[in-house]
Amino acid sequence: MLDFRDISIHYGMQDVLTGVSFRVNKLERVGVVGPNGSGKSTLFKIILGELSPDHGELIIEEKPRIGSTRQHIEPDTPGETLLEYSMRGIPGFHELETRMMALEERLSSGDSSVLKEYGEVQTEFEHLGGYDLETRVKVALGGLGFSTEDFSKPFASFSGGWRMRAELSRVLASNPDLLLLDEPSNYLDLPAVAWLQKFLRQYRGTLMLISHDRYLLGTLTDIIVEVDAGTCTRYEGNLDWYMNEREVRYQHLLHAKENQDHHREQLQRFVDRFRAQATKAAQAQSRQKLIDKIDEARIVLPKRYTQSGRIRLAEPPPSGIEMFRCENMFFSYDGVRNVLHDVSFNVSRGDKVALIGYNGLGKSTLMRIIAGARQPTAGKAVIGHNVVTGYLSQELAETIPPDLTVYRVAKNAWQGGTNISGEKNFRNQLGAFGFDENDVEKQVGVLSGGEKIRLAFLRLFLQSPNFLLLDEPTTHLDLDGRRLLQDALRRYKGTILLVSHDIEFVRAVATSVLEITREGIRQFPGGYDYYCEKTARDEGQRRDAPAASQKDAAKVPAGEDGQTARLTSKELRQQRAAERAKVAPRVKELKRTVERCEKKIDELQASLDAASEELFNPKPTTDFAEVNRKVRTLQFEIDRYTEDWEKAATELEELQK
Repeated sequence: MLDFRDISIHYGMQDVLTGVSFRVNKLERVGVVGPNGSGKSTLFKIILGELSPDHGELIIEEKPRIGSTRQHIEPDTPGETLLEYSMRGIPGFHELETRMMALEERLSSGDSSVLKEYGEVQTEFEHLGGYDLETRVKVALGGLGFSTEDFSKPFASFSGGWRMRAELSRVLASNPDLLLLDEPSNYLDLPAVAWLQKFLRQYRGTLMLISHDRYLLGTLTDIIVEVDAGTCTRYEGNLDWYMNEREVRYQHLLHAKENQDHHREQLQRFVDRFRAQATKAAQAQSRQKLIDKIDEARIVLPKRYTQSGRIRLAEPPPSGIEMFRCENMFFSYDGVRNVLHDVSFNVSRGDKVALIGYNGLGKSTLMRIIAGARQPTAGKAVIGHNVVTGYLSQELAETIPPDLTVYRVAKNAWQGGTNISGEKNFRNQLGAFGFDENDVEKQVGVLSGGEKIRLAFLRLFLQSPNFLLLDEPTTHLDLDGRRLLQDALRRYKGTILLVSHDIEFVRAVATSVLEITREGIRQFPGGYDYYCEKTARDEGQRRDAPAASQKDAAKVPAGEDGQTARLTSKELRQQRAAERAKVAPRVKELKRTVERCEKKIDELQASLDAASEELFNPKPTTDFAEVNRKVRTLQFEIDRYTEDWEKAATELEELQK
C-alpha cells in the first residue's frame, strides 16, 4: 500500500530523514516509535501530501481513503453543532448526500432518466457507510467522553482538548482504508484510551499509529517502524519483540561503531605522523581518502541511547500514617455548579493511588486542593502530620523559564545549604536525574520534552516531598523516558497520587485506584487490573438485573386482582412456543452466519497451509515478500472470521437455551 523509496528530508542544515526505505502492506497494523523530534510526524505529512521529500519518492497504491486528525480545528459556521462537525469526517460525503437528495426529488416527480445515476450514487453512498454514519459518530463521541447533551452544543464552545476528541471521533467514524493516528491518547483520559483501544481492535483497515503509549502499541500493532537518527527501521514483530530485538541490534551496531572508530583512529594517527614526510606522503594521502570514506558512512548511534537519562528518587522524609483525608468535601469555581460533590476518602502512607475518571470531573481540581493551591468550598480536607506534598502539574515542565540554565533552575529550588558538602550533595542530585557537567549550562529552551520532565522532577525532589501529586507526568516522555520514570516510581518509598492516560504506566505503578464518576467517588483496594475486573463485574450485574426481573415476571405474572398468579402447564407451553417463534428468525440468521464463517475459515486455512508450505519449501521463483504478505493477510482474515463465528455461536447458544 505504501512504499517509501530512498526518501530524504532536510530542514535547513538538519537532516531529518536520510535514505529512508520501507514498506507498509495492506491491512498491516504498524506502530511508529522513536524519540521526540526524530521525524515520526514527518512521515505522516509525506503520506498526506503536506510535505514533499527532497529526494526519493513515496508510492501509494490503490488510492486508499486516508483518515487523519488535523491540527487546526475550526467549525465551518459559528452555529455548527458538535454532531454536525463530527459528521463531516468523510471527504465529499456532504456533497454526495446533497446530490442523492436532488436525484430523489427528480425521481419523485416522475423523471426516470436519472434512475441509473441514482443507483450509482446510492451505491457509493452506501459504500461510504452513509446510512449508519450518524450512529457511528454518536458511538465514537460517547466513547470519547461526550454526553448526549453535548451533541447539540455549538462546536465552538468546546476547549482545545475536547475539539481534538471530536476530530478523532469523526476520523474513526469515517472508517477509512488507511488510518493515520499521531499520539491519539495525548488529549484523552484513561477511560477514553480504554475505549479507543477496543474500537481500534475492531478496525479492519490499515493502521499506522504514532504513540509512546505502550498499552496501545502492544495491543494494536504487529509491526514496528522505529524512526531514529535519520533512519527508519522496520521490525517484523510486535512491541515486545521489537524491544528485545532492538537491544540485540544495538549491541551489533555498538561493536561495529567501536571497530569503525578504532580503524579511523589508526588511520588518523598514520596521517598525522607521516603527511609531512615526502617518502610517506602518498601513503598518508591514500589513508586520508579512507578516512573521508569512513566519515561519509559514519555509524550513528540512536538518540535513545546517546540521550537516555536516569531518575533516582531519594528516600522520603518520615510522616504520619495518614497522608490526606477529606470528608463530605465540595468544591465550586463559580458558586453555582459543584465540580466536586460530597467527596470522602483517605490516602495512607505508602499508598500509590491512580486517580481515574473522564476529563472535566475534577481530577486536577482535587490535586490542587491536596497540594494546597485551592481550598474546598465546603467539608474537610486535611493534610497529615509531617506531610510534604510535591505537586507536578501538566503545565509545570512547560512553565519553567526557557532562558534559565538547568543549573540555575535547580539551584533556585535547592534548600540544602551553600557549604562544600551541600554543593557536593546538590551536584549528586543533578547527576541522579541524568544531568552531567555538559548539561547543567544548557538553557531550558533547548531541552527535549523528556529532559524538561526530568528537570521538573529534579526541582520537585530538591524540596524533599513525601507525598507526590503527579498530573499526567508521562505526556512529553517517549517509550524509554516512561520506562525510566515508571521504574523510579515503583522503587519510591513515599506516597503517590497520580493521574495518567498511560494504562501500562498506571498498571505498573498504582497499588490502588480512586475512581471519579458523575455519581460520586469510589475506592478500589487493588491495582488497575483489579479495578477493571471489579467494574466489569459490576456492570455485568447491572445489565443482568433488568433481564432477570423480566424473566421472573414472565414466570409469575400478576393476576387481575394485583396478586401474583401461577401459570398452568398449558399456558407455560404456549408462552414458550411464542418465545421460540419470536426468536426463530434470529436463530436462523445466526445458524447461517455460523455455517458461512466455518466454511470461510476452512477455505482460508487451506490457503494458509499452501502459502506456509511454499515458505518452508521455496521454489526458485518464490517471492518471499509477497508470500509473507499473503500469509499475514490470511491470518488476519482467519482471526476476523473466527471472531465473527464466536460472537454468532455464543448468541445462538444463548437463544437455543
